[in-house]
Amino acid sequence: MKRNPIGKTLLILITVSMLAACQSGEEKKAAPDPFAISSEKLTFKVDTLYEELENPWGMTWLSDGTMLITERKGEILVFKGDQYTGEKLTGVPAVHEVNQAGLLDIQTHPEHADNGWIYISYAKPVEGGGATAIMRARVQGNSLVDKEDLIITAPAVEGGRHFGSRIIFDKDNYLYFSNGERGSNPENAQTLKNSHGKIHRIHDDGRIPEDNPFVNETDAVASIWTYGNRNPQGLVYDSANDRIFGIEHGPKGGDEINILEKGNNYGWPEITYGIDYDDSIITEDTVKAGMEQPIHFWRPSIAPCGSMIVTSDRYPEWKGNLLVGALKSQHIARVELNGDTYAGEEKLLQDIGRVRHVAQSPEGFIYAVTEGTGLLIKLVPQE
Repeated sequence: MKRNPIGKTLLILITVSMLAACQSGEEKKAAPDPFAISSEKLTFKVDTLYEELENPWGMTWLSDGTMLITERKGEILVFKGDQYTGEKLTGVPAVHEVNQAGLLDIQTHPEHADNGWIYISYAKPVEGGGATAIMRARVQGNSLVDKEDLIITAPAVEGGRHFGSRIIFDKDNYLYFSNGERGSNPENAQTLKNSHGKIHRIHDDGRIPEDNPFVNETDAVASIWTYGNRNPQGLVYDSANDRIFGIEHGPKGGDEINILEKGNNYGWPEITYGIDYDDSIITEDTVKAGMEQPIHFWRPSIAPCGSMIVTSDRYPEWKGNLLVGALKSQHIARVELNGDTYAGEEKLLQDIGRVRHVAQSPEGFIYAVTEGTGLLIKLVPQE
């Protein structure tokens, strides 16, 4: 029987290719990325995508994959394919840029692919100073169009301390946003007659839900969902458990992680685990009837900011963990939970810069932005 030389050659090529593939796989395992970081549960590398951010605050992704990053001075930078396009959105509203106030968070509607809405929290210039406002708009080309303020908090203040302000949506598309108590007026957090020191809940078009906890109470601000919150700059919706985490700055010590529930009082300034910045005592009380306890507090403060919960299969070892940006301590805190209980934490990327926000992209990768060092980074898990 005659042999087929073409078949023999093909068999040799396939065999060589398989051997090469095996060797390549072995080499990959034997030689991980030289810059990879081995954390307690996961090895990852840091891709630095941009180095010139100026006081970044929020980031989100449009349904076409475009990333938008806000800078507090009032600009929105446009990134595509993890690269800065050199473009900024036009039509951004004027902002009250004072201290911590300015252009703040940005989020897309859960049904953005269908309706095109994005949501912005910002310090709106009004008579008397600035007020935290929530605007919705659409992106057309490189412009914001169809702009509409949904809610403007009150009263306005001249200063720029403790404006909040994060935006999240829950499974029913209710919009929640945080609003700080303005710093020099901590008593704001304990009255229902103003908007400050609260978490608010509205419909995605700005209407007030009829089942909000104080909607029928005389003189109460109808959008209030919780109160007694000092300056929540982290707000996270945990879709797997249908719960909301509020992560807020304490004074000197006493930063908190709270599970936020309808109508609850989280205590500031009547109870706290911190002291004032001049070391004076704010209150001797850490517990009071009718006031909720945090599931965790930091002492000394880390100055927690933008936060997220890991849901991506790209990071199976971190799934269900909170990632909390730390401004003062300049790291990302990976917080492990056991049900409703804090179970421990790990510091990631110590001294990377003041981490203003951490977020997960639609493709399941984790990104972070920093102040001071001005970085946009991407955490890439390694095999």
